[in-house]
Amino acid sequence: MSFTTDLKAQVLQHGAVNNSYLDRFREGELSIEEFRHFSTQFFVFVKHFPRILATLLANTHDDQAADELAVILASELGDGDPKRRHEYLYHKFLRSIDIDPQEASEVGRLNSTTAYIEGLADLYGHKDYHIALGASFGLEHMAISMWDLLIPGILKLKQTVPELVKMNTVYWTFHRALEDQHEDAMMKALENMPANAYRPLSDGCNRALDLLEGFWIGLDRQRIASAHDIPTH
Repeated sequence: MSFTTDLKAQVLQHGAVNNSYLDRFREGELSIEEFRHFSTQFFVFVKHFPRILATLLANTHDDQAADELAVILASELGDGDPKRRHEYLYHKFLRSIDIDPQEASEVGRLNSTTAYIEGLADLYGHKDYHIALGASFGLEHMAISMWDLLIPGILKLKQTVPELVKMNTVYWTFHRALEDQHEDAMMKALENMPANAYRPLSDGCNRALDLLEGFWIGLDRQRIASAHDIPTH
C-alpha cells in the first residue's frame, strides 16, 4: 500500500467524517433553527478558506505541489468566472433560506468554529511545509465523505420543512462535483515527497481533521445547550 493510499484510509476512519452530528444531519434530523445556525457557522469556513489556502500556496517551494494547489484555489475562486466563486454560490444559498450574507458574516462564532478556522490558518501557514501540506491533504480527502453526509440531509430538509422549500442547493451539489478533481490534485502534490516527509504529512493531516471534528462537536454541543438554555460562549 502506498503512503498516500494509507493516508487516505486514515482520513476516512477519522471522527471528522464519522460522528453523531453528521449522522443526524444525513437523516435531516435538525430543527430549522439548528440548520440556520449550522449555515452561519459553516459560512465562516467558506469565507476564510481561500485566504488560508493562498497562504499554503505562497509558502510552497515545490513547483508540482504549487501547481496542484493553484488548481484548487482557482476552483474556489470560480475558475475565472466570478459567478462560480464558491462564496458567491453560498450567498445565494443563504438568501434562499432568508439569511442575509452580511448579517451572517456578523453572527457570533462558536468557540469551536473559531478554533477550527484559526487552527487551519496556523496549520496551512506552518513553518514545517510538510505539516501544512498534510493538513491540506486531510481536508481535501475528507470532503467527498462530508458532502455525501451533508447533501442528503439538506435535500430532506428542503423536501420536508416548508420554510426551506425554496432552498438553493447549488453550492452543495456543485462543490461535491469538484471534489474528485481536488483529491487528484492533492495526490499529485504528494507524488514526489521524500520518505522523511511522511511523518509530518501524517501529523498535519490528523491535526486538520481533529480541528474539523471539533467543529462538528461544537455544533452538537450547541444543540444540547440550547435545549437546556445553557449559554455556550
